[in-house]
Amino acid sequence: MSETQNTAAPLPEDPKPPENTTLPEDPTPAEAPDQPDGSDPDTPKKKKKKSDLANDLFTWLQALTLALVMLVVVFAFFGRVINVDGVSMVPTLHHRDLLLLQCINYEPEQGDIVVLRKQFGEIDSPIVKRVIAVGGQTVEIDYSSGTVYVDGIPQDEPYINEPMLMPSSDKERGNYWEVPEGSVFVMGDNRNASADSRNMDLGTVDTRYIIGRAVCVLLPFQDFRVLD
Repeated sequence: MSETQNTAAPLPEDPKPPENTTLPEDPTPAEAPDQPDGSDPDTPKKKKKKSDLANDLFTWLQALTLALVMLVVVFAFFGRVINVDGVSMVPTLHHRDLLLLQCINYEPEQGDIVVLRKQFGEIDSPIVKRVIAVGGQTVEIDYSSGTVYVDGIPQDEPYINEPMLMPSSDKERGNYWEVPEGSVFVMGDNRNASADSRNMDLGTVDTRYIIGRAVCVLLPFQDFRVLD
C-alpha cells in the first residue's frame, strides 16, 4: 500500500507596502484670519463677554444718572401735572389732556396758557385759560366782528375754535375791562363754550390764584407737544 503524502499549501506571505510609498503627513491647520478689530483670535470668549457686560452696565449707569438729573431739574422748575376738565380750550387742548405746569419763578405773560383755581358760580375746580391781558392793560371786545382789542390793538388769534358770538347770559355781556395790577384777564380758546373773565362772577383774576403755566401736553402720547 503506497503512502499518502500530505502536502500543506504554503501560507501567503505578509503583504508588503509598495516601494517608494510614503504616508500622508498630518494636515497643517489653516492660519486663523486676522480679526477686523485687531484683537487676538485666541482671546477666551468668556473674557470678551465680561468686558462687554461691564461696558453695557457702565452705559446704563450713565443713562440712569442723566435721567435722574433731568428729573430733578424738571420737578425743580415745573413740579406739577394736571388734567384738563372740559372743552373750553378746544382746539388747543382737549378734555382729559394731561398737562405739565411751570409753578416756580413764573410771571404771567400775554398769550400764556395758565391753570388757575378761583371759585365762581358752580365752578370750584382748577380751570385752564389763556391770558389775554395783564395788569395795567385794557381789554375791549367787538362782538359784531368777533375781535378782541388789547390797549386798542386788535389781536391776531389763530388759536380760537370759531368766531366769537355775543354771550346769552347778562353776566357775560360786558365789552370793556381795565385789568388791575397783579391781575390777568383770561379767556378760553373755545370762546362760545367758555366761562372766563367775561363772566362777572370771575372777572379779572388775581395772579395769586394761578397754579402755574401749562408748558407741555404729556398725555395722550399721540398729542405730546410743547405749548407755545
